[in-house]
Amino acid sequence: MSIRHSLLALLQDQPRYGYQLRAEFENRTGSTWPLNIGQVYTTLDRLERGALVARDGDDGNGHVVYSITAAGRAEIREWFAAPVERNNPPRNELAIKLALAVTVPGVDIQAIIQGQRMASVQALQDYTKARRDTASSQRSVDTAWLLVLDSLIFQTEAEVRWLDLCEARMIQQAQGK
Repeated sequence: MSIRHSLLALLQDQPRYGYQLRAEFENRTGSTWPLNIGQVYTTLDRLERGALVARDGDDGNGHVVYSITAAGRAEIREWFAAPVERNNPPRNELAIKLALAVTVPGVDIQAIIQGQRMASVQALQDYTKARRDTASSQRSVDTAWLLVLDSLIFQTEAEVRWLDLCEARMIQQAQGK
């Protein structure tokens, strides 16, 4: 996730200070990816050094307000226009766990798969309920959260299908012995 670009995108709406940026990011993404406030301010400092944001005074309560510059607007336009690169896949803890489990003697891989499947199906049910509840309100401000929920649902469905494949592969391997 690009915190840099997320902050620039949020500053396009209006100038904000760090805590407002964090709250707005979490609001729009349903707090799926919580931001550390230290990351927000560190990123704002870097953006300021790069002339992508500028200090815009304070809010009267001692919070430094930042606004996006023309260079920042250009960068965010480029970010929105470019596809997300897939050359470095994100680490998948579950894939790593299963890859290691099949190579370590005495590990019950079937139990790991079953335990994860139960957790994944529960997560899928929770995401689906949250989506249904959010969609029923028909508020346009919920669109961002619905997109995140849809992504989580599809990813979790794919994970369950992958776990089915892993289980089938383990059964096939056991029969081949």
